[in-house]
Amino acid sequence: MAFEELLEDPVIQKYLHELVGPKGMPVAAAPPDGEVTDEELAEELGLELNDVRRALFILYENDLASYRRLRDEDSGWLTYLWTFEYEKIPEQLEEELYRLLDGLEERREYERNNEFYLCENCGIRFEFGEAMEFGFECPQCGNQVETMENTRLVTAMEDRIEELRDELNVDVDAQA
Repeated sequence: MAFEELLEDPVIQKYLHELVGPKGMPVAAAPPDGEVTDEELAEELGLELNDVRRALFILYENDLASYRRLRDEDSGWLTYLWTFEYEKIPEQLEEELYRLLDGLEERREYERNNEFYLCENCGIRFEFGEAMEFGFECPQCGNQVETMENTRLVTAMEDRIEELRDELNVDVDAQA
């Protein structure tokens, strides 16, 4: 998939935005062909050099950009030539989905295996052991904590887990 096609995908746009933030998005959304310096990007995009460097470093940390250094023989200054490597984005998104699936499955089990109590005044949630420690009173306001029903939360997690498994073509038995 070419850069242009990748960058038209709203999921990929959101992924890049989550990585580099709003100030770095112009850098992430306009990858040049070939190598480019951070100064050239800053000038071309009308951005602060520090914002461009921050975005490039984040892309580098996530294996979406690489650089090579050149030393000016006269001044001794280093110039960094950056290359964007967006071919890896689909694989990285799939890895993110697997991490999300694992995290949701863990959280679902936690929600299923624990009894919770809620202070309706403060909105603080306690596990049974914590609630018992506090005499079933909120340590913040002193109000009595009430049993919290989390069935809707667990059901929502199960629905999302099912959607992720379908998207990733993960068999329930293969995960167990």
